[in-house]
Amino acid sequence: NGIGERAGNAALEEIVMAIKTRADIYGGETGIDTRQIYRTSKLLSTVTGVPVPPNKAIVGANAFAHESGIHQHGVINNRLTYEIISPETVGIYQNRMVLGKHSGRHAFEERLDQLGYRIPEAVLDQSFEKFKVLADRKKVVTDRDIEALISSNRYQIPETYTLDSFVVNSGTVISATAVVKLIKDGESKEHVARGEGPIDAAFKAIDRIVKQNFLLKNYSIQSVTEGEDALGEVVVKILKEDETIIGRGLSTDIIEASIKAYINAINKAIL
Repeated sequence: NGIGERAGNAALEEIVMAIKTRADIYGGETGIDTRQIYRTSKLLSTVTGVPVPPNKAIVGANAFAHESGIHQHGVINNRLTYEIISPETVGIYQNRMVLGKHSGRHAFEERLDQLGYRIPEAVLDQSFEKFKVLADRKKVVTDRDIEALISSNRYQIPETYTLDSFVVNSGTVISATAVVKLIKDGESKEHVARGEGPIDAAFKAIDRIVKQNFLLKNYSIQSVTEGEDALGEVVVKILKEDETIIGRGLSTDIIEASIKAYINAINKAIL
């Protein structure tokens, strides 16, 4: 992904694919399974909390996107016209079978297998349950949606607090308020707070429930897929003394994703 301590480093995936694609010129061999590049990039982004820019070569969301009519026509007739590297070479697979709310567990497992995932049964059960919830909200669940769900389940930590419900109220002529209810050890805890916006109010309500104040160092949100019903991924970084803790949340609702990300970070902070 080209990340580094300050201004970044040379992106490994770009060097590897340059050598592989132009083996006739460089005459080199890396010994790297390039089909794992995309998944490794997503894993690194998950662990570090640093999103991959959409215009990033090889692994960015736009790397194999073609909007121009001329480009689309060329790719349809011969993909090598505008794609000297095929998406499958770096582990990005295109699938025409649509998954939705009527899709069963078998279809879900089949898609995971096609995407190259081998996961424990317990994680599979959790992922399928989240898939069904997401499928009820979206018309079509894409491969990127599924990858995001798998990533969120793989790196879960013990949940001291879980989200039960929330209600937010905001507008141009009123102060934003949030009522958040969390579950801890089977007991429901609820608090209300005001803030500069609905997300700020929700975070303050959570702070009052856990009886701690965390400094929000960074907040970012990006769309996992396209469309009005896209799955949004929120990444927050909070400070606990001198330690930066990363939390992630996924939902088609931005506020819900934000609350989940903040709770995820807090659960890590109080371990």
